[in-house]
Amino acid sequence: MTPSAAGASRSSDTSRLRRFLAIDEREAFIERAQTPLGQLAIALIALLAIAGHLGTWQAVLAVAAAMSAVIWTNARAAILFSATWLMAFLETGLGGNDTLDRITAVLHQEQLPDAAAIPLAIGWLLLVLLGSVVALQWVRRKPQSMLARRPLVTLLALEALLCGVASLSGVAGLPRAMLWSAVFVLTPYIWFLPYAIVDQRSRDPNSALTQLGTLRPFWSPSYLPFGKGAAFLRKSLSKTPAELAVTQLKAVKLLLWANALFALRDALIWLFNDTLQIPRLGDAIDAFVAGQPYALSTAWAALILSMAKLSLQIAMWAHLFIGIARLAGYRLPRGSWRPLESRTLMDYFNRFHYYFKELLVDFFFVPTFFKVFRNHQRLRMFFATFMAAGVGNALWHFVRDIDLISTLGLGAALETFSSYLVYSAVLATGVGLSQLRANLGHRPSATLAGRIYSFCFVWWFVTCLHIFGDASRDHTLGERTSFLVSLFGFI
Repeated sequence: MTPSAAGASRSSDTSRLRRFLAIDEREAFIERAQTPLGQLAIALIALLAIAGHLGTWQAVLAVAAAMSAVIWTNARAAILFSATWLMAFLETGLGGNDTLDRITAVLHQEQLPDAAAIPLAIGWLLLVLLGSVVALQWVRRKPQSMLARRPLVTLLALEALLCGVASLSGVAGLPRAMLWSAVFVLTPYIWFLPYAIVDQRSRDPNSALTQLGTLRPFWSPSYLPFGKGAAFLRKSLSKTPAELAVTQLKAVKLLLWANALFALRDALIWLFNDTLQIPRLGDAIDAFVAGQPYALSTAWAALILSMAKLSLQIAMWAHLFIGIARLAGYRLPRGSWRPLESRTLMDYFNRFHYYFKELLVDFFFVPTFFKVFRNHQRLRMFFATFMAAGVGNALWHFVRDIDLISTLGLGAALETFSSYLVYSAVLATGVGLSQLRANLGHRPSATLAGRIYSFCFVWWFVTCLHIFGDASRDHTLGERTSFLVSLFGFI
């Protein structure tokens, strides 16, 4: 067989596989998905796909809420609200979540009983819900108030005030534990409530019930708004039975693909970490700091494997969350879209973590772009991009780990965060320059050599930068910098 014939055969095989998997494009599947039996099959497959990752009761609640929302469309707002807040209160009451762990750590510091953690968390969660109701009513009546015009700034200022009071030397015991508990419970909602507040100022806002139902919605009880706010969700809602069927079939495919990525992640860990004994990135840096560095090939393998696992982690959880939202009828874009096809750093930033990028654009890029350097278009674009990819990126991650202030103090927490500040600044500079090049008309070469060069440059850049951006706080900026330099044989 000639090379051209072999290539044509592989292309044909790929096309057949894609056609086989494209169940959302086949009329027979679309019609069956609209029947009661088809809906039951979709629900069961979704339940099996997510139960092992979210937990059994969380999976049952999420699937039941999603399917109920598409069956009883007139009660969608009430279903979203009930499922979202039931999930929040049950997770808090049953224990084992991140917020409770943080509250328990503060209780230990103040020598208070662990049993107080759940009542504190539930009490503050209830106050967050009531406070959100009041905030939405307030901005409707006071559209020119600071909360209405600068919701994120106002909420961050409130968080800073609570942290400041809790850190005062005279605050100890139960008052300190209560203040830090308020911070930990409030923190995730800081990134959701601004979407609801902004929507209240529109000409046709969603109901307060709908807005409250999308504050950490049941499909993604995380720190990041997968699906953004109620206004974006309303635009994405499937309008016809056929459109809904297609959306739910896409949900099934995405959930199954998420499970394939979970399996791939586990296979990589088994093969490289457990079998081939490739160290984890943190262990490789530890060995270097201790003066017993691994061979360059092993150190590079540890770094590349760590970046691969991070990429899989972002994709698999994003697919899982968006899959559940699609099950509820929302035609949402995927959370991570073929990042390996990124041709530029700007393209990578758009593809790698879509909803994180959207949050940064909505609340950092857009406000900056419309307020500064209006007579200097290139500087304006670069600075707005830097505010999003740099300042917004760093701020989100620092606030996510706000518990470090309670355990280490502000100074030490900032010191452990110095590496991520460098990561954010370098990434933002790279993305900003990539944006400027695109605006000036520079495009990556479409040739095979050009595509290979683009791939190698983008992933070499982000992989090297990953040394400073991993989730660990165990190594100093100097140690990470020295490790990076050692990878190129200079140390």
